[in-house]
Amino acid sequence: MPLILALANQKGGVGKTATAINLGAYLSFYGKKVLLVDIDPQANATSSLGLSANSLDYSIYDSLLDNRPLDQTISLTNRVNLDLVPSSRDLAGAEVEMVEMLQREFLLRQALAPIEGQYEFILIDSPPSLGLLTLNALCAAEGVIIPVQCEFLALEGLTHLVHTIDLVRGLNPTLHIFGLVMTMFDARTNLSSEVVSEVREHFGDRVFRTVIPRSVRLSEAPSHGEPILSYAPNSPGGLAYRNLALEVLERAQMSPAIEVSIAGQISKRKQAIEEG
Repeated sequence: MPLILALANQKGGVGKTATAINLGAYLSFYGKKVLLVDIDPQANATSSLGLSANSLDYSIYDSLLDNRPLDQTISLTNRVNLDLVPSSRDLAGAEVEMVEMLQREFLLRQALAPIEGQYEFILIDSPPSLGLLTLNALCAAEGVIIPVQCEFLALEGLTHLVHTIDLVRGLNPTLHIFGLVMTMFDARTNLSSEVVSEVREHFGDRVFRTVIPRSVRLSEAPSHGEPILSYAPNSPGGLAYRNLALEVLERAQMSPAIEVSIAGQISKRKQAIEEG
C-alpha cells in the first residue's frame, strides 16, 4: 500500500504546490514510484510539470464527477517514476456539483483505490481553502504535510487548520499530521527565525528539520515546466527539497536508493545551510 500524503494549507502562497512537485520529483529520484494528484482548480502543479490544463483529454474532474477510472486520467511527466493526475479549469465548479452527491467526502478515496498498488507514494496537492476538494484530500490521505510560510500571518490560520484536521479524523481515523515544513525562509530577517522557533515550540518534532529558503530558482522553475531537481538541483532550494525528501523517506521508514557518499554530502550541505 502506498503512503498517501495530502499537502494542505488554507492560506495561499505558502509554497504548497512547490513542495508537492519538488518533493514528488525527489522521491522519484530516490527510486520511489510516485503519483502526484492535482485537485487544485488553479492547476498550478499541472502547469509546473509542463502540462497544459487546457489541452488534456481527461483530468481529475472526470474521475471525481463522471466516475472515469483514474488510470485513464494519469499523465506521464518528464521524470521517471513520477506520474501526474492533472487538474483542469472544470474543477472550479466541482464543489457546487459535489454538494448533492452521496459520500461526497470520499470521492477521491474511491477513485484512488483501484490504482494504489502501482505506487509507493501518492501526493495530493489541495486547493488553498478548506472546502470539499480539500476535505476529499484529507479523507483520502493517511498523513498531512502542512507548508508554513515563515511570516507572522501564516501562524494565524495554522491553529484553524489543525482543528480542521482533528475534526476530519471523525471521517478518517487514520489521518495525522505527517509533518510541518517551514517555507520561504529569509535568513536576512529576524522574523523568519522567530516564526520557525515558535512553530517548533508548539509542534516539536512534527516540524521537519529542513527549512525551505526563499529562492529565485524555485520561483523560476515552474515557468519552465520543471521541478527544481532538473532546473537547478544545486541551488539552495534544490538542496533543501532534496533534504526534505530524505526526511520524508526517514519518517516513512523507507530507504532511498542512493549511495552513502551522496547522503553524506547532502547532510554536510544541510548542516552548512543551517549554521550559515
